[in-house]
Amino acid sequence: MSSSEAVKIKHSVGHAQPKEAYFNLPNSLTLSRILLIPVFVYLFSDPTEERTLAAALVFAVAALTDLLDGYVARRRGQITNLGKLLDPVADKLLVAAGLVLLVQFQRVGVWLVIAIIAREIIVTGARAVAAREGFIVAADSLGKIKVVSQISGIIALILQDVINLPLVSLHELGTWLLWAALFFAVVSGTKYIVEVLRKVGPQYL
Repeated sequence: MSSSEAVKIKHSVGHAQPKEAYFNLPNSLTLSRILLIPVFVYLFSDPTEERTLAAALVFAVAALTDLLDGYVARRRGQITNLGKLLDPVADKLLVAAGLVLLVQFQRVGVWLVIAIIAREIIVTGARAVAAREGFIVAADSLGKIKVVSQISGIIALILQDVINLPLVSLHELGTWLLWAALFFAVVSGTKYIVEVLRKVGPQYL
């Protein structure tokens, strides 16, 4: 081996691209959200007053990690492929767990829940198509309003039997918030799908 070849090999090794640090803080927050889901389900499966309050707190903390992981990932430059995969999965599992339990205890209409979950499945499919084609469609402000309405509505319905408001019941407030979430979900989802179809070309039309 010539000295010039040895220098080239040494240079290439010294500048090798580092592997993604999968177990960074943002991904740890996302994983904690997934791990909190069975805790929430366990607490709310027998909704005594104490367990209901604890379940609402766990759900709120899990939802808060959804805000934190994305912010921390962008702030620290720690966006990874694992995070891109786990974050939307964790969000949908958390929301689905809350909605299914609310249906079980007859606190929300089953058709409303089916519509919300169906929208998430459809948009997830569109996101998969976008990823396969190598581009990302950024979430808009309507999608963020949808998330806030969903989380707030679920928490209100969880607490409807343990907290009384003077002007409106938490059941009514939570139900209206979920209907608002569905409205914003349909609008933002439609915009997302149209944008994906516009980018991928006529083969999907």
